Amino acid sequence: MISLNNPVNVIQTTIRLVESNENSHIRLNAHGGNSIFMVCNPIQELEYINAIHQLMGNDKFEIIDLSKVLCEFISENESVIIESFDILRGSINQIFKAPDGEESQDMFGLILKEIKSSFSAKKIPVFINSGALYGSGIDNIHIMESEIVMKSSLPLIILYPATKEKDKLMFLSKRSASKYRCMIVE
Repeated sequence: MISLNNPVNVIQTTIRLVESNENSHIRLNAHGGNSIFMVCNPIQELEYINAIHQLMGNDKFEIIDLSKVLCEFISENESVIIESFDILRGSINQIFKAPDGEESQDMFGLILKEIKSSFSAKKIPVFINSGALYGSGIDNIHIMESEIVMKSSLPLIILYPATKEKDKLMFLSKRSASKYRCMIVE
């Protein structure tokens, strides 16, 4: 039996799942969702990222570094963020994800734009450094349930740094994770 706690095994299992064109299997396990969590212990995240770069070729996959998206968002909106920080002191998460129905430049929109760009290029988006979302008010469930991801013929893959407490998956060992719209590979 192969141990899936090895980064190479987890990534190869995910690649086989995607290449076997078992979208119905993914959707069945993800309650109609279209996402895969590759769960890694936060301590091993860098090993997984290195293995992703080695094993997930850019002909089929688009690696999206969420820490770079966060830095891009901040550098392009620095003055607005500083102003918003004073106004939204109690709701700082609205700086990164505008409330439903509101139109504004936010990080959530940038993430969805990256996903859409990957799907348009017929590539599977693979998130790395998803810890950049922690504290932003953007939860993975918001991304997994977005229309772009739900309606795509290609899945979204998220490298998910988490630990287990009994049968709960804890994002960065801090917060309980929603596994509802994703298939778990660990």
